Amino acid sequence: MPLQPLQPNWHLRLRRWAGVLRAHGWFPHLPLALLLAGGTVSLLRTDLGDDWQHYVALLMDRQFDLRPGVLPPLLIGLGLLITAVGLLMRSRLAWTMAVLLVIAALASLTFGIHHNVVLLIYFALLLLALVFAWQQFDRSSLAASTLFAFTSVAMLVMYATLGSYYLGAEFSPPIKDLVTALYYAMITMTTVGYGDIVPRTQDARLFAVSVVVLGVAVFATSLTAVVAPMMKRSLQRIVSHKGRTMKRKDHYVVIGNTSLAINTWRELVKRGQPVTRLLRDAPADGEPSDVDIVVGDSSDVDVLRQAGAHEAKAVLAMRDDDAENAFAVLAVKELGGSARTVAAVNDARHLSRIRLVQPDVIIAPQVLGGELTAMLLTGEKVTADFVLQRVFQ
Repeated sequence: MPLQPLQPNWHLRLRRWAGVLRAHGWFPHLPLALLLAGGTVSLLRTDLGDDWQHYVALLMDRQFDLRPGVLPPLLIGLGLLITAVGLLMRSRLAWTMAVLLVIAALASLTFGIHHNVVLLIYFALLLLALVFAWQQFDRSSLAASTLFAFTSVAMLVMYATLGSYYLGAEFSPPIKDLVTALYYAMITMTTVGYGDIVPRTQDARLFAVSVVVLGVAVFATSLTAVVAPMMKRSLQRIVSHKGRTMKRKDHYVVIGNTSLAINTWRELVKRGQPVTRLLRDAPADGEPSDVDIVVGDSSDVDVLRQAGAHEAKAVLAMRDDDAENAFAVLAVKELGGSARTVAAVNDARHLSRIRLVQPDVIIAPQVLGGELTAMLLTGEKVTADFVLQRVFQ
């Protein structure tokens, strides 16, 4: 049966099967990357023929003696192949660029010279799969974002420059060299438009429109992708500075802000144990200043590493979503280290699924409530062994 959190049914089924297959480390980014790469090769063969590698080699060797019609599909194909690598790293920027390039591929298949209905349907279904899986691409590494932003801008500059050069005779005055083509490309991409070079034909005007639209989209996406991780790190630094500076080693990591998580954290602190709290959202201003806090996604390996989960005594996943607790345990195991894992279960129907991720301890205090109440009301004997067995599964 599906889990209970208020999320769309398809997302619940996806998470359930991902947990059953222990697919957190490869699903869905690996299949999507492979599907994207395979579709890209078919797209290049459709537009350029079986010798499409020859055109790629010419472009890489900076030999620009290519037909004008070759350039758009070649750049779209190269962009898709590069983006497929980014999907393997679950990069949010790579996902964004993949969606944009798949839309460009659909436009190329629809309005281009070569029509392939099967490939058109393939990319349409791939676009839907990317949209459905958008939450799985949540990595916003500054290095990866900067790399893909630079790659996107470089490809756009290449497209605009070479396109202007090949269509040079259709401008007034004509563009006869690559330097002038680069100048026109930069002026058009940045929407400055001095007006000293003007497109005169329909093809040239459509090309100029495409450069403006792509320029705005790529620059906005790239800027957001680079600035967002920097702002996120700054906010996390501000939150961390509000708390205590603690050496995160041989400590406990308590995940969640539920009553069970808060009480466990307090009891550990009372016993003199170092504890780091891992929360999805920044705490309120009323949070004590001596609490060591990390803010982020508990299923993200980078966030767990920041919380020192790989050097902790134990990691306790105590959120109110059983699926999130299971994913946190999987991420801790992926991270490595000797930390014991504790998973809280809020619904008895999920016990068998939580066991699939093999935490060291499963604690189910809320599951005990109904059974214990019924036993007390019916006069059944309640023993300490019974309570321990039901609480610690």
